[in-house]
Amino acid sequence: MKVLILGAGVVGVSTAWYLAQAGHEVTVLEREDQAAMETSFANAGQLSYGYTTPWAAPGMPQKALKWMTKPHSPLLLRPDGSLYQWQWLWQMWQNCNTRRYTTNKERMVRVSEYSREMFRRMAAEQPDLSFEGRHRGTLQIFRTEKEVNAAKKDIAVLQEYGVPLTVVNNPADVAQYEPALAAVAGKLAGALHLPNDATGDCHMFTQRLAAKCAAAGVTFLYRHRIDAIEADGTHIKAVVANGQRFEADHYVCALGSFSRPLLKTLHINVPVYPVKGYSITLPITNEAAAPVSTVLDETYKVAITRFDQRIRVGGMAELSGYPIRLNPKRKATLDLVVNDLFPGAGNTEAATFWSGLRPMTPDSTPLIGATRYANLSLNTGHGTLGWTMSLGSGKILADLIGGVKPEIETSDLSLVRYV
Repeated sequence: MKVLILGAGVVGVSTAWYLAQAGHEVTVLEREDQAAMETSFANAGQLSYGYTTPWAAPGMPQKALKWMTKPHSPLLLRPDGSLYQWQWLWQMWQNCNTRRYTTNKERMVRVSEYSREMFRRMAAEQPDLSFEGRHRGTLQIFRTEKEVNAAKKDIAVLQEYGVPLTVVNNPADVAQYEPALAAVAGKLAGALHLPNDATGDCHMFTQRLAAKCAAAGVTFLYRHRIDAIEADGTHIKAVVANGQRFEADHYVCALGSFSRPLLKTLHINVPVYPVKGYSITLPITNEAAAPVSTVLDETYKVAITRFDQRIRVGGMAELSGYPIRLNPKRKATLDLVVNDLFPGAGNTEAATFWSGLRPMTPDSTPLIGATRYANLSLNTGHGTLGWTMSLGSGKILADLIGGVKPEIETSDLSLVRYV
């Protein structure tokens, strides 16, 4: 089958890999000059299979209101002038109850755990695919007893799925997992360690996987901006990019936050909103003071991740539409967190500052599967977990397109749940 993929981020490239492995003829259209140059470029660097949690949770609206009054708020809301922003927020609010939270959490953990297995298989089959990866787990730290208690529901779901974890009740014990935190243990109330989580450079991973895809016969057409999609009532006929028509048997939209505006032209309502995230990447100046893996600060919703000789600090959620502006206040928050937990570990003055658009659905679960057009599929809406869920999502969609029964349940992952 001839398949055309729109988008060469980590999700699009992962989908291309599995389609090519299944014997399909694959072409990828990408507007940038390389793979992974937008949202996949400088994310927090986590493969967070265990830390898979919906943003829409009981009590979240009240938390959000409190956060927005803080000087270093993990959440910022600015009206973007669209009615859709408020419609999306309303849909998210409707998911902020225990029943929907539990359902959404189950879906997300299912996809994340499957993706973890796909990463395991990838490492065994492609041992030369290196990306400064580490396998020392994630340490989620709590600064207050309230945060410790709030995490108990998430822990119960993880235990139900058999996800290995260790609850750290004594703050002094965090040094077992992150030795440098011994100096600041007095600031903590507890922690949760997820040993199966991993870290690495998503941009490096995606580019190297794209190279493997190309070697396997995938055609990447860079600097190809999509102009239009031609369709009749039931099928996609062609995609027009740079004035040229591209025809295929099947089409995959993996454009992240930009899936919605493109598919609106086909009258497909994709419930994805661009949630801005920020990151800084700083050189390590003191090895002993640096993290060894990933630390998630529950108070600030910021992740601090160790690469070989760099530290990536990323997080926050800004709902303000598509324009990207490097707000110095967001950098100040990232500087604050890394200097508070790992003082002297890296040089924040030499840090590179970045922002990207996470494609978030109201229920935090990605959209993987069919649309009302028989030959158009979606693989988008992964929010903050695009890299974590990438290989699992790519394998699921490749199986669905090829008529192969996926290894996990997928009936509730497509756009149908919003219809």
